[in-house]
Amino acid sequence: MKSSDYFADAVQWAVEKDITSGTSKTTFSPNETCSKAQILTFLWRANGSPDPTEANPFTDIKTTDYFYKAALWAAEKGLVSGSTFGANADCTRAMTMDYM
Repeated sequence: MKSSDYFADAVQWAVEKDITSGTSKTTFSPNETCSKAQILTFLWRANGSPDPTEANPFTDIKTTDYFYKAALWAAEKGLVSGSTFGANADCTRAMTMDYM
């Protein structure tokens, strides 16, 4: 990422707020597609990373998944529903706006 990239300030803000750390210690990968788990984890972190208060409704995630608490938070907020989470599904810009 270059400082002249249109998204540079937003990325720097997200890194400073611990919302994301990029795809490695030195890369951001702005042209990669984010997964459902990644996007909802970003939103969960942006909302203060609250602990979930309800039981896990999903059959396809475990407590050791990095997105576990984010998935439960998203379910509690009505952002996702059903018995499967589908963490690795591609998340489009339109889907992201629906989550917000």
